[in-house]
Amino acid sequence: MSRELFTFKGGIHPPGHKEASNTRPIHPAPLPKILVIPLRQHIGNPAKPVVSVGERVLKGQMIAAASGAISTAVHASSSGVVIAIDEQPVPHISGLPDLCITIETDGRDEWTPHAPLDYQTMTAADLRLRLRDMGLAGLGGAVFPSAVKLDPGTAQTCPTLIINGGECEPWITCDDMLMRTHADEILQGTTIMRHLLGSSEILIGIEDNKPEALDSMRAAAAKLDFAVEVIAVPSCYPGGGAKQMIETLTGKQVPSGKLSTDIGIQVFNVGTAHALARAVHHGEPLISRLVTVTGHVLRPQNFEVLIGTPMHLLISLAGDREGMTGVLMGGPMMGMPMPDLEAPVVKATNCILVKSDALFPPLPRALPCIRCTRCADACPAELQPQELFRFAKAGDFGRAQEYHLFDCIECGCCSYVCPSHIPLVDFYRYAKSEIWAHEKDKQAADLARERHGFRQFRQEREKAEKAEKLAAKAQAKRAELTAAPAASGASAPTEADAKKALIAAALARAQAKKAEAAPQNTDNLSPDTQHEIAEIEARRAKILELARQPLESEEKT
Repeated sequence: MSRELFTFKGGIHPPGHKEASNTRPIHPAPLPKILVIPLRQHIGNPAKPVVSVGERVLKGQMIAAASGAISTAVHASSSGVVIAIDEQPVPHISGLPDLCITIETDGRDEWTPHAPLDYQTMTAADLRLRLRDMGLAGLGGAVFPSAVKLDPGTAQTCPTLIINGGECEPWITCDDMLMRTHADEILQGTTIMRHLLGSSEILIGIEDNKPEALDSMRAAAAKLDFAVEVIAVPSCYPGGGAKQMIETLTGKQVPSGKLSTDIGIQVFNVGTAHALARAVHHGEPLISRLVTVTGHVLRPQNFEVLIGTPMHLLISLAGDREGMTGVLMGGPMMGMPMPDLEAPVVKATNCILVKSDALFPPLPRALPCIRCTRCADACPAELQPQELFRFAKAGDFGRAQEYHLFDCIECGCCSYVCPSHIPLVDFYRYAKSEIWAHEKDKQAADLARERHGFRQFRQEREKAEKAEKLAAKAQAKRAELTAAPAASGASAPTEADAKKALIAAALARAQAKKAEAAPQNTDNLSPDTQHEIAEIEARRAKILELARQPLESEEKT
């Protein structure tokens, strides 16, 4: 009995161009002379370096440790010497450089000692910690640290586990080729995920335009001792998105502002499952991945690539051609342009798409929005893109948030169908970045306000404590002055006498403090200097004496 499938709203059917790269076998990319390994390859805090310049490192050795709860480690992709820890070009939408560790490889590709993990005898917490230290992160797009996603939280279990083999974006075929050639290892990783999450329902969703991958995964699933459903889902972009795959397979929608785990579902990419199996069964950290190199190249294909390999090297391997107009990391819908081909392959690099005018002609000039609402019909997140565009363009970010701006997955469906050729997603990214910047400034202001308030509170508290101490001393002094005459039989002093005594005591203390604070710069002086100081003091004393004597006019009067 086949499983009932559901349909999510919206979506488009752009040309796939999958056949360009999925007809050649996977080839390992050669070891480059230089590996540039960024420390920020995942969502959350960047890793912190644990090696220094000049140090020799081995393949698989940790070179940067995870920092914070949402983070994961970074490892050397091959053996060699660390020649720099500085900012280098990285694949990022901003085009800005970031902190990287540069390794000059020695050609020996010598591994650090590593061994399999006996995950069934380890506690779940210990296993997740080991996976964090092995650099495991999602390979499907968001690059979320896997150790965090493999924690079911307070619920203790996550009933449904979905392995996502959709790969809906045009041109990209790395997941398709991985499922064809490494189905058994993907299912081994799925078994470990099931162990950690306590899932009872295992679903593998693969688009129906990948028949070889479906056959290979079904054959591997038949060998397992627990039920796994390998399901062919209709080809539709962005059907491979996590929320869309959840809705297609289960009919459930992830509520706005919530996570899939809030409805008992967790989703992992097939590449993540494969990397998890390599980590547990072979002790290998995440130091390589499959990358599709396609588009305007002579031999489009998939390469097994070490993290840190320069992108231009892969383009050369695939056969660069004249007429290249740009390079995208990712597909044409959600990929980001690469301003510098010295940028390295990172954990998020699933595709290097070389552009040309023939394959990707320049977009016409953007025209005003005609309010046709085609973007709303295509939006898989059921948003109103034309309204979000209006608010973002006007800088009305509050209204944009009211229209659920952050539910936008930036799939590009709205831009694809827009007859005015408006780059709608660029406006949404701009609005999100402005809101994030405002929130960051607000948090900094709130923190400064909190610290200022605490400082004022501390100062007031110190004043109050000082006043209490002075009052206690005054009370003690009054009691002392009152007790002294009583003991000698004399009359008790008046209130005025007590105040005078307190003032005299205060002046004495002040003079004593002044004397203590006076600079002591007359030690170890020569006899000549001491004699000179004595003469100065004598003149000063004589002047003071003359000043105290009355003038002759005053004496005559």
